[in-house]
Amino acid sequence: MAIRKEDLLKLIDSLNSEDKKAAFDFIQFLIERSKNKPLAWQKIDDLEAIDEPLSNEERKQMRSDEGYVSGEGVKREYGLRIDLP
Repeated sequence: MAIRKEDLLKLIDSLNSEDKKAAFDFIQFLIERSKNKPLAWQKIDDLEAIDEPLSNEERKQMRSDEGYVSGEGVKREYGLRIDLP
């Protein structure tokens, strides 16, 4: 899907100062990721989406807190400079 540069700029202009910083950091992250994307990530990007409902087991796993990683944990592990929930 092609996105016009003007549309991106309008979205960024509509953000408050704090969110503009987060958007800036995220765009920097995307640029770095695209330069250094591991082959495994590319393979995942190339996969077709699975369009089938979740099983009961999958729904149970999604409701579970087991294996939950906080935004702070991800930020620390991957060296991100943005705030995550």
